[in-house]
Amino acid sequence: MAAGFLLLGLLSATCIVTLASDHSPLQDFCVAVTKSPVMVNGLACKDPKLVQANDFFFSGLHLTRNTSNAVGSRVTPVTAAQLPGLNTLGISIARIDYAPWGINPPHTHPRASEILTVIDGSLQVGFVTSNPENHLITKVLEKGDVFVFPEGLVHFQRNMGSGNAVAIAALSSQNPGVITIANAVFGSNPSIPSDILAKAFQVDKNIVSQMQSKF
Repeated sequence: MAAGFLLLGLLSATCIVTLASDHSPLQDFCVAVTKSPVMVNGLACKDPKLVQANDFFFSGLHLTRNTSNAVGSRVTPVTAAQLPGLNTLGISIARIDYAPWGINPPHTHPRASEILTVIDGSLQVGFVTSNPENHLITKVLEKGDVFVFPEGLVHFQRNMGSGNAVAIAALSSQNPGVITIANAVFGSNPSIPSDILAKAFQVDKNIVSQMQSKF
């Protein structure tokens, strides 16, 4: 009897553990109806009888993107919004183009881990562990190298060469989301009060106002 209660207790404790990820599909596929007014955790499904091959197809990741912006990079996402057949599959992909010395600035994906493959060029990559350590883990990657960014952690990439660089990122969500740290902190609408940011960053409020004006 005691052994039975012990086993039941262990099973009960085990059931408390949960894993966060996109839900597993309950059918072969659920091609997204991107303009559906129905609100669900994901996107509504197209009638399977109306599904076509193009619902599972995206073309264009071979194209070089314009990187003439303040940070010198451009992300081309392929999520369920661009490729309806990804809906409920828990995956997505992106191409990232970098100008010489361009960066993909510090950001997080709240719903996905990321695996990055360098297609061309040389990239310095890194991520920061959570509080209280905030340890920076960084490495320089060459063409063909692969690096993983754990879900939710702040990470970045920088082109280390005088030529353009390209990487392909695969993500463990159909809608990984992205929070660019500088944009979120200094460019929120409405703005975070400057005295809060001044105390958080231990700088003068005038510096905060200057930063906010750039975003």
